[in-house]
Amino acid sequence: MRRDRGRARDSAGAPDLVTRRAFLKQSAGIALASAFISPATAESVGEGVWPVLNAVAANQQLAPEQYPKTAIWGYNGVTPGPVLRLQQGERLRVRLSNSLPGQDTTIHWHGVRLPNDMDGVPQVTQPPVGPGQIFDYEFVAQDAGTYWYHSQLLAYEQVARGLHGALIVDEPVQVEVDRDLLWVIADWRFNPRAAIQDDFQDLHDLSHAGRLGSAMTINGRFAREVPLEIRAGERVRLRLVNACVARILGLRFADHDPAVIALDGQPVEPHALGDGGLILGPGMRADLVLDGTGSPGRRHAIEDAYYPGDRTEVSEIVYRDEAPLRSTFGSPPALPPNPVPEPDLARAERRELVLQGGAMGSLREARVRGRPTSIGEMLREHHLGWAINGVAGKGQGDAPLLSLKRGGHYVIKIRNDTGWDHPMHLHGHVFRLITRNGQPARYRPLGDTVLVSRRQSVEIALVADNPGLWMFQCQTLLHQEGGLAGFVRVA
Repeated sequence: MRRDRGRARDSAGAPDLVTRRAFLKQSAGIALASAFISPATAESVGEGVWPVLNAVAANQQLAPEQYPKTAIWGYNGVTPGPVLRLQQGERLRVRLSNSLPGQDTTIHWHGVRLPNDMDGVPQVTQPPVGPGQIFDYEFVAQDAGTYWYHSQLLAYEQVARGLHGALIVDEPVQVEVDRDLLWVIADWRFNPRAAIQDDFQDLHDLSHAGRLGSAMTINGRFAREVPLEIRAGERVRLRLVNACVARILGLRFADHDPAVIALDGQPVEPHALGDGGLILGPGMRADLVLDGTGSPGRRHAIEDAYYPGDRTEVSEIVYRDEAPLRSTFGSPPALPPNPVPEPDLARAERRELVLQGGAMGSLREARVRGRPTSIGEMLREHHLGWAINGVAGKGQGDAPLLSLKRGGHYVIKIRNDTGWDHPMHLHGHVFRLITRNGQPARYRPLGDTVLVSRRQSVEIALVADNPGLWMFQCQTLLHQEGGLAGFVRVA
């Protein structure tokens, strides 16, 4: 599933940044940062404030210091972009300015329930923003939680180059923790000199697991240089955002069992991670409460172990050499619910969406621009390898996958007939996960992105209360580009 390449040295003698495991291992001895590394300076975006997000080419030290800076695309010249933070019920106002070298762009506000014309889907909800142009986004933050923003145009390239950032909407009453921390996790496909490889449309990636990177960052810093520093007896809220373009994270916290209090920004019944760890597909988020139950001076690994044979330490919990803050902890706090309408399953109408295609799939043909097209022609002529309900495309110009009545209650079955896992994201709505493989979903979480494992199915339930044409897509961004996308009409 993950394509490793051989090690080499360039003429300057710097080690290759080829495989993710080798890259992490060779830098294991680098001194750990002395404090938690935050993303770029947070912007207050309350009433009357119009911060500017300037999409621009820049250079940033993503790899360890012995490597050159990496040429990236970032909002205000950094990746991740500025943390936008506001209170629930406040109005967000942000101006996008496009200073990219020769590409249009837009911003999608991932997981946010907002008006359709603010959703950022090019040629559908808004015109693309060309170089030298601006676009103003404005909407009320209805729901508290952890969200993120990213480019929606040529996303498989623009997000892979760094165009993403976090959006935090605070609850009216803050959770009782000692610190509120944020990790925006991304992975990067580097060449031996820490430059981003430009094989963004690689057909192997498109038809397999997507563009998996060779190095991981947390908040724009090489992950092993960003430990989770904590004091014994401290309680921390850790907000996690998977900003990878394809990598599914399977995080395990050695000797600790954090409690999950929110998924995709939406409160969930607090529960311990347990032995399975935390699984986050691209685009997914989780809020954890981690209690400092260790001892001063101790270190505990944080591992990514989703892919078989690729168990890698990405960071550490590092205890400061200080006296414990407290000796016991109460139950993890429960977050107040957001005003999300609850679907009535007894009167819900049922629909089905079938995911098809990819390597080792059974798809032989699909409709492309209204015409039956063989899988060979799809790949050669259209750069498509996936379909939903027999339709392959970017969504624009095709009939909606589903047409839902505004205010209607629906149960949608998503069946994955492919050999790959897909994080499926619905714009503009929040849904409740009710079953997985025919069994009731544990904790029945609310969310906007659901990971559908290969050859398996899920059922989600929602109230179609937000009118417009809303994208339904795989958040593995080359899968989206390769045909695993369409639209749901609510009217």
